[in-house]
Amino acid sequence: MSHDQRRLEPRRKPRQVRAELTRGRILAAAAHVFAEYGYAAGTTNRIAERARVSIGSLYQYFPNKDAILTELLLQHIDGAGAAQEQDAPLPSLEQCLRRIVRRAVDNHRADPQLLRVMFEEAPRSQELMDKVARYEESRVAEIRALLGRHPEVAVADLDTAAALVVSTIELVTHKLMAAPQGVEAERLENELVDMTTRYLTGPA
Repeated sequence: MSHDQRRLEPRRKPRQVRAELTRGRILAAAAHVFAEYGYAAGTTNRIAERARVSIGSLYQYFPNKDAILTELLLQHIDGAGAAQEQDAPLPSLEQCLRRIVRRAVDNHRADPQLLRVMFEEAPRSQELMDKVARYEESRVAEIRALLGRHPEVAVADLDTAAALVVSTIELVTHKLMAAPQGVEAERLENELVDMTTRYLTGPA
């Protein structure tokens, strides 16, 4: 493991309930601090104060704020993946796409400012990049399978179509939900569903 990777690794993997609660409190406090102050001013001292733990206790779990921010981003990615694996396809293509778009919107709804910090300012560890790559591959495979068996799909190149749908939904959702003057969630959902449905059902 390289020096940079060690900097982003949590120092303690909690085994007891009390330790797990403390770690969770630190992460919850960090989410509030990063959302309120941004990455540069979101110091470990502020995080420790918000979590009501000593700075020494915080460093028992995380070596620095980069490791904390990376852990928050990994949790965000894990949450998105878990939600997708539980969903079943719906009868019409429009309904299928609405479920997919809604998952993306809901996963970005909680705190747009925190998401902006996580995606634009989080350090890019190898673990993080590997997890993002695996997540994107699974998303494209999921959509490719759906397109391959759905009778309403008219596009000829399903591999490219799946990659385009995944990238469009993820990037547009993040860009507009994290913007200071973001698009209202329901309107964004409707427009994305309409756009992707028209693309997939148009002339081949």
